[in-house]
Amino acid sequence: MNNAFDLTGRKAVITGGSRGIGGAIAELFLEQGAEVAICHVDDDENAEALCDRMSVKGLELHTTECDVSDPASVRRFAGWAEERLGHVDIVVNSAGVGGGDRPFSMTDDSDWDRIVGVNLRGTMLVTHAFFGGMLARRYGRVINVASQLAYKGAPGLAHYCAAKAGVVGFTRALAYEGAPQNVMVNAIAPGPVDTELLRKHSRGWLAAKKAQLPIGRFGQVSEIAPTALLLAFSAGAFYAGQTLSPNGGDVML
Repeated sequence: MNNAFDLTGRKAVITGGSRGIGGAIAELFLEQGAEVAICHVDDDENAEALCDRMSVKGLELHTTECDVSDPASVRRFAGWAEERLGHVDIVVNSAGVGGGDRPFSMTDDSDWDRIVGVNLRGTMLVTHAFFGGMLARRYGRVINVASQLAYKGAPGLAHYCAAKAGVVGFTRALAYEGAPQNVMVNAIAPGPVDTELLRKHSRGWLAAKKAQLPIGRFGQVSEIAPTALLLAFSAGAFYAGQTLSPNGGDVML
């Protein structure tokens, strides 16, 4: 098991990689030797800050903007990433948007399309952009960030839960196509994690949610990123179509 988590020589792209879970994964992958390119939307400040932190460690991070729900934007991102990396071994689909706790009766088409467009359609578009190359090289790792809400649901989040459940189903189906060519497709379904998205909830909601967790606290992004590292390289080579759930006991399967 020596060097089981060494990513030296591997090339990774991470969507939503300027902050939160995606940013933590980008940082960990770089520290483990991977060359990493990330994308974000209107988040230059956090992307630059992450680049600066990595530069202090002697590590280089490639960054650009991409709206993962837009096919043309994804095509530009894929071309840009392959120019800088040469090829792509690992895709982490971490870009996502929250649902805003809106009851389904008050949800309109634009709400639904936005949430599903980024969380599910975006995962499909980015994966599709790199999947053929992985199959041709007979090596690849696709890691999709879902949510524990794909399993338990939540009031006011029908669109978000549906999108993340779709990510889980997409992961399982694509794993059948990838695994015979050594392209392993898996997902992560985190529980409540201390990110900007979680902090948008009210104090009362946060207190009630924390009280529900057997672990008694919210997760940290640094506690989610190692699951992506496991799935990214040799230590996780026997995982196919799986969804791993670092969630503090919020869902027990």
